[in-house]
Amino acid sequence: MSVHIGAEKGAIAESVLMPGDPLRARFIAENFLDDPVCYNEVRGMSGYTGSYKGKKISVQGSGMGQASLAIYTNELIDEYGVKNLIRVGSCGSYHKDIHVRDLIIAMSASTDSAMNKDRFNGHFFAPTADYGLFKAMIDTAEQLKMPFHAGNILATDTFYQDDREGWKKWAKFGVLGVEMESAALYTIAAGLGARALTVCTVSDNLATEEFTSSEEREKSFTEMMILALETILSFQ
Repeated sequence: MSVHIGAEKGAIAESVLMPGDPLRARFIAENFLDDPVCYNEVRGMSGYTGSYKGKKISVQGSGMGQASLAIYTNELIDEYGVKNLIRVGSCGSYHKDIHVRDLIIAMSASTDSAMNKDRFNGHFFAPTADYGLFKAMIDTAEQLKMPFHAGNILATDTFYQDDREGWKKWAKFGVLGVEMESAALYTIAAGLGARALTVCTVSDNLATEEFTSSEEREKSFTEMMILALETILSFQ
């Protein structure tokens, strides 16, 4: 057991899906994994291990924000030997042509967080997805005929921004959308020798003001879930 994960050694697979919402973790386990076993309920952050088409896979909630995700990423890699982490999250779109329910595969993650500034003594690190996982997901999406957008996203520390127009500058520089976790995920995985990738379903659009409900975000973003699971199968 680790500080925040109550699993025994060997209970967690080498490949883990990481939704922010623990209820989405439960949904994935119950609807896509065979014989899922709950290995963690500490702080309500559900974790499950089962099999998908014969492959052992785990799914672990990470909570909202980079500070929360960092805890679970560190423990999964350091304490349980996880090698591949795919965040399956939701994000906001910055562009009118990236619609609600579209898929965004994050090549890299810009951030307004000071976490890496502190980690690298004021220097700048570019958090980037693992190329092998990224290519595997691109190939899998094309094989499954799932349309997607790929590029840079913003991992922010602040959900409610004081500057309501600040997102437009990120959009001007080609950032596709915004979430709250991926810069920390990519940085920690790189530092600990694991592979990481984020795929998000667009839950709202800042340019058009489209949005989805919390229940839709929990239960209806199934295309992203299938893409992540099939990517793990193709990758190993």
